[in-house]
Amino acid sequence: MAIRYVLAFFFLFLATAAHAQESRKIYVAIPAVTPSVSTFAISRDRGYYREEGLDVELVVMPSAVGTQALIGGNVKFSTLGGASLPPLLRGAPLKFLFSTFQRPMFWLYAKPEIKTVADLKGKKIGVSSLGSGPDSILRDILKKHGLDGGRDSVILPVGSGTARYYALQAGSVDAAMLSIPAIFLAQDAGYRELVSLPDQDVVELQGSILAPTSVMESEQALVEKFVRGSLKGFIAFRDSRAIAIQVLMRFLRLKEDMVGRIYDRFRVSLTPDGTISEAVQRKSLEHVIDRVGLKEPPPLAKIFDFSLTRKVNDELKAKGWKPS
Repeated sequence: MAIRYVLAFFFLFLATAAHAQESRKIYVAIPAVTPSVSTFAISRDRGYYREEGLDVELVVMPSAVGTQALIGGNVKFSTLGGASLPPLLRGAPLKFLFSTFQRPMFWLYAKPEIKTVADLKGKKIGVSSLGSGPDSILRDILKKHGLDGGRDSVILPVGSGTARYYALQAGSVDAAMLSIPAIFLAQDAGYRELVSLPDQDVVELQGSILAPTSVMESEQALVEKFVRGSLKGFIAFRDSRAIAIQVLMRFLRLKEDMVGRIYDRFRVSLTPDGTISEAVQRKSLEHVIDRVGLKEPPPLAKIFDFSLTRKVNDELKAKGWKPS
């Protein structure tokens, strides 16, 4: 009897060790627990990464910290979007391989008495962090209305997610760049929508995959596995409202009706297949070029490389892969 238990324990140990060898642990930086990282939450939840032999841990990091962690090798990939463009334009050895969204899912809300963007002169405006995508877009909006962000208006980093709404509610700021679900809170509380970014002719990449060029060269198999696992999550988000809502209810810790509203708002901003055209690539750089002191952008190939995502897309289509 004792021998049987010893043997059972021995085989259990072997199975556990084999599983550990099969799954490679990797850390991936995400800016916050928001709908923008839906692709990666779905891929983790539905086991798409496990199918690739990856044990993926999503680690929340502010944009600047996440970029530095990626450059320093503390994380293998980052899911940041537009916030990564300034360091890339300054020469950071990173590339965009994939993007979930191509429209900025941000709205500029203000106190009810503020009726126009021009009325923000002398006011305080909240963003997630300085140098983030919303920060860059906000400065561009202010510039178009004759204001210099940082001089005519004070731009304050007040946190991610709903933190910006609560700063607006508390009076710490007079306006804020809000995302979902904070815009629903702002609407219900009577704050004024000044600008709806999804309705503007602006490109903002969100839910992207960024990788160091060194990893792309030295660990090609790993990069392909992560892209394939992520792309399955993207397809599930795009093609299955039921799967997306089921996962995001757990990930965002929100009720089904709220997640349904979020999904319907976000889906319209999806890229077609995780890639963007060269025209959209150029458009994504427009609101960042001046800020980093460049007269014109570097060649697109230094910043974007969607070839692997296109390859994996073709393979999944050829196999007739469907989300499950």
